[in-house]
Amino acid sequence: MPRIPRLLTNNPKAAYHVISRTALPGHNVLGPEEKDYLLKLIRWLSQVYFVEVYGFAIMGNHFHLLCRMLPEDYFSDEEVKRRIRLYYGDKRKIFFYEELIEKWRKRLAGLSRYVQDIKQRFSRWYNRRVDRKGYFWADRFKSVIIETGEALLNCLAYIELNPVRAGIVEKPEDYRWCSLGYRARLGTGEKSFLSLDLGLSSYAGKSEQEKFKLYREFVHGKGGIGEQEKFNKAKEFTYRTRYFTESLIIGSKRFINEASQKIKKLFSKKREKVIPNSEIYSF
Repeated sequence: MPRIPRLLTNNPKAAYHVISRTALPGHNVLGPEEKDYLLKLIRWLSQVYFVEVYGFAIMGNHFHLLCRMLPEDYFSDEEVKRRIRLYYGDKRKIFFYEELIEKWRKRLAGLSRYVQDIKQRFSRWYNRRVDRKGYFWADRFKSVIIETGEALLNCLAYIELNPVRAGIVEKPEDYRWCSLGYRARLGTGEKSFLSLDLGLSSYAGKSEQEKFKLYREFVHGKGGIGEQEKFNKAKEFTYRTRYFTESLIIGSKRFINEASQKIKKLFSKKREKVIPNSEIYSF
């Protein structure tokens, strides 16, 4: 997966499906305690970085994260300062100056820095805990560009259904370490770091509880949960899920064309990459 698409954070319709796998052998490297700590890091750093998180799933040897990076000019200097203090806590005295604020403003809007921070902090915690050295995560993380709206909703359903496909639970809300399970336990009345502002007209003007109900029904429908007549559609969706991890861009034809052009402009003529059809998927 190329590095270039991660620079497209200035597109307000571009979300990212992030996938990262462990370097350690086995399918259950991440046990309950490891999953809890990784979720804790994701939740905390999602309040530090300029990011809108839609969903996640933490599995035994990898995790999925669906998010959108927010433009750095959305935030005032005071908000940048607040987030720096949140990052360092009360133990460190910070002297703010213009260059520091601008440096952090760019850092907090970066997808790579956000995911890198999650992974590096987890690695240090894990290695100290088991008294080991070396890499915990395999290679760089993968990221697929997802258009907000229908494509984003379908990708989110794919992520939520990971523990169902793995045979761990029958319903995603029964799994503690996916966003649907997290939302179900937290309830719609409490503040969450997760967002259901998916860019869908059908969700506009609805309460969080109403959006959650629509969202859960959609995920259940895609997974063929509880309704036998939906089994064939669920089987078809399962077949198509490879696009959510193997593609480069997913969305409408217009979104794909615009994103492709931006990617190509970042390459020199000698190194220009033609994006093959196998790396794009249109909704």
